[in-house]
Amino acid sequence: MRPLVILRPEPGASATAGRARAMGLDVRALPLFEVVPLAWQAPDPAEFDAIVMTSANAALHGGEELERLKSLPVRAVGAATAAAARAAGFAVAGIGAGGSGDMVLPNGERLLHLAGREHRAIGAAITIPVYESRPIEPPPTLGGLGDCVAAVHSSRAGNRLAEIIADRSRITIAAISTAAAEACGTGWRSVHESSQPSDAALLALAARLCDTPAR
Repeated sequence: MRPLVILRPEPGASATAGRARAMGLDVRALPLFEVVPLAWQAPDPAEFDAIVMTSANAALHGGEELERLKSLPVRAVGAATAAAARAAGFAVAGIGAGGSGDMVLPNGERLLHLAGREHRAIGAAITIPVYESRPIEPPPTLGGLGDCVAAVHSSRAGNRLAEIIADRSRITIAAISTAAAEACGTGWRSVHESSQPSDAALLALAARLCDTPAR
């Protein structure tokens, strides 16, 4: 079995690693980014009907300003984000399938999107960045990866991995989306896309690839 390399920042890296180990995979967590809060000011909650969260990091790193918005329900991109929102004290009004581009939002709702500095626009929602993922110095072991499967959770991770890795010929990419796969570039042993933009679907793909003998 080939090892699975997880590149997403904490706390997502540990969460994904735990799920992968429970599936019997050999896991190495090598984050390429760290998530840090941004200074921001919450708007008047009376101007909105709901909050959109497309990442659990909005609830985890939003800080004290979130308290001013607790009266608003949250529409979460997926189950993990919904759990983080509830843990932060929000009521959850809706949960998507795990991809921001697939979220179904009510027409006419005045939405506040609490997002990362790098984000995808969500319809007509007003967006406020509350956190960012900053590149960190990659661990020395990353450059010496041999035959393995790398889980790529975002386009930024794909771009960063492509910048760092010179010899790509023995690394198989498991990407969470088409955009993430394309960001990795070419030269890898092979590149595969998850059936859905969710951690569960990505891990299911990675498990199959880790069990597939290299050719």
